[in-house]
Formats: sequence, structure tokens, C-alpha cells
Amino acid sequence: MPDLPLSGIRVCDLTWIIAGPTATRVLADFGADVIRVEHQQAVDPIRFGRPIHGERSTLNNSGFFNYFNRNKRSMLLNVRHPLGMELLHRLIALSDVVIENFSSGVLDSWELSYEAQKAINPGIIYCSISGFGHSGRDKHFTTWGPTAQALSGLTLMSGLPGKPPAGWGYSYMDHTAGYYGAIAILMALHHRNRTGEGQHIDISQVEAGMVLTGPAVLDYTVNGRSWRRDGMPPGDDRWLAIAVRNDAEWQAMLRAMGEPAWATDPGFATNAGRLANQDELDARIADWTSTRQDYALMELLQAAGVPAGVCQSPGDRFQRDEQFRARNWWTAMPHAELGEVSEFDGVTPRLAATPGTTRTASPLLGAHTREVTTDLLGLSEDEFAEYQEMGVFM
Repeated sequence: MPDLPLSGIRVCDLTWIIAGPTATRVLADFGADVIRVEHQQAVDPIRFGRPIHGERSTLNNSGFFNYFNRNKRSMLLNVRHPLGMELLHRLIALSDVVIENFSSGVLDSWELSYEAQKAINPGIIYCSISGFGHSGRDKHFTTWGPTAQALSGLTLMSGLPGKPPAGWGYSYMDHTAGYYGAIAILMALHHRNRTGEGQHIDISQVEAGMVLTGPAVLDYTVNGRSWRRDGMPPGDDRWLAIAVRNDAEWQAMLRAMGEPAWATDPGFATNAGRLANQDELDARIADWTSTRQDYALMELLQAAGVPAGVCQSPGDRFQRDEQFRARNWWTAMPHAELGEVSEFDGVTPRLAATPGTTRTASPLLGAHTREVTTDLLGLSEDEFAEYQEMGVFM
């Protein structure tokens, strides 16, 4: 539509599920020509999402899919075929934006890194949304919305008293990351309008989701009260999440545990047996974990190939999180009255050519009155003095 603000902007949409399509829905709503690149052999699971119209899914009758993908176009393209990849290159050459929310490294495996896309289209803006971002120690970890929810601190905050953490019933982190994506693309388009330069936008879904812990942060800031849900372990007890999903990971965990004798029990030989004897199994694993240091144990299991992670406290996030350290998440800024304030979180998302920065702390009251009224609004110094005397700047 020519009268919409993003009319004339073309988006090569490689997204799926929720986070990426949320971003491209915003762009499409405001006039961008969003072209979904889809493949029948790897269809977006949301196309099966309920509610559906009729008795069975047709890939086109999902209300859920319709909600996230209005105002877009769809093309089928097998990028595993050389001619399909050639057509994708041609679409990139004619696009302003490429956006995807695969795990880090997927587009590199397609030989479509930002540098490769830039060779096709020098002005291209490439937006990637992944669990941890495309840099740092954890960049290769695969996440879904519930994973990002847990790593953002939100799962621990939800549940019944005396029960384990339950998490949220819906993945708001997917939406939050999508909104960040849309905003970042608009900033990158503005930059390109001024300079002609495209850039890579790197969004970590975990970082974007952390803003939803605001009530707990506010409670601590205002009341000095550390947040604890009723029923959480007392004192220094910690949760360590361990996920053993198949026999290979079960064997990997046993090797990390030093091949304990109890593991030879026939009741633990199969996944069905382990499920039937889960209370005893949980007690055995708890006995082992309770004698070990949390982070050392996490690193031991991860090195063995077992998905595991410490349920971090806010202090862990600030002092011990290697991923945040690698991405320079925490920053310090001097304030005229507060002094050196060092607990500022970093900027999300990451724009490669025009990264946001924490440049100044909050302004003192009226600190820029003269600057704005004389430099921007055109008052002379005499007029400024007259206005000031008249009480205009009170």
C-alpha cells in the first residue's frame, strides 16, 4: 500500500514458529512486502496450530498461523536444491531485509552469513533472532521459548507453594524478541537511508526476555526484598536442571557420575524403566549432586554432552555468567550525583554497524534547557536570559 510507512520495503522472511513471524507481522502491517520462504518438507509447525477451521489440518486453516502471518506473501522454495538456493540469492538481491530465527550457525551452514549476503546485496539488513545470540560461550546452544523463559528467570517465579517451578503457560519471550526485531530493523533502515550501509542485527531471546522480570527487580530496588516464591529451597540450596532425553544422554550422565553401581539395576536399563522408577532415580541423582559444587557440576555434565544448567540467582547473572560477560552485557556509567553506577544492563538488540550504547546516565533536572532552547529552538542569549528572568524555564 503506497500510503503506509514501510511501502517499498521488501523483507525476505525465513522465520518460523513465533518470534520471527512476530517481527515480520509488525513490518507487514505497516506496508512492507514480506515474502515468507517456505519448504513443504519442513513446514512451519504453526501451520498445524489450533484452532483450525474444519475437522483436520490442511496447512492453511490454522487460526494460530493466520494470526502471526497476516499481510504476508508465501513462496515455496527448496534451498537444498542448487537452483532453489540460486533463487534465494536473487530474492536477497532484491530485498531490503533478511530475517531468520533459526539456531545460531544455520545460515552459515547455508553459506549465507552476513558477509555472504552483503556480497549479494551490499545494502542488505540481516536480522537474526536466536536463544543466546550469535556470539559468546553459549551461542551454539539450541533453545525454544520455554528454555529462554527459564534462562530469563521467569520459570522460577511461577508455580504453586511447595511445588517445583511451573513456568508460564505461554511463551511471552517469543513475542518480546519479535518486537525487538521489528524495532531494530526500523533503526537499521533509518541508518541505511542516511548512509547507504546495511548491517547485521544480532538478537538474544534470553536477553530480550529478562525485561519481564521487572516486578522482582522493582521489589528489590524499592523494598530491598529478595524475591522468593513460596516453597523454594531454603538457604543456600540450589536447583540444577538436568535433562536426559535418550539412552545416549543417559550413558553420558553415568560416565560423568563415574559409573555408579546402582545404575546397573535392570529397572534403570530402559527409558520406560527409569520413568517407572523415577522417585528412586531422582533420589540417587540428588545424593550425587548434593555433594558437588553447582557450577562445577553443570560444566562437568555439559562437557559430557548432558543438557544441564544452574538455576541462577540475580547475583549469578551479574557476577558469574560467562555468556553475559562475553557479550559485555553489564556496563557502568558515571552520574553527577550517584557516582559510578555499575549495574546497568546492556543494549538489546545488537546492531553490528550502529550498536546502541549506554552513553550517559539520566540527566539532571533542566540540565539541557539552554542547549535545547538556543541551539535547537533558536533563542539568542539575550532572549534566553529574558525568558529565564520571566520564569519561563521553571
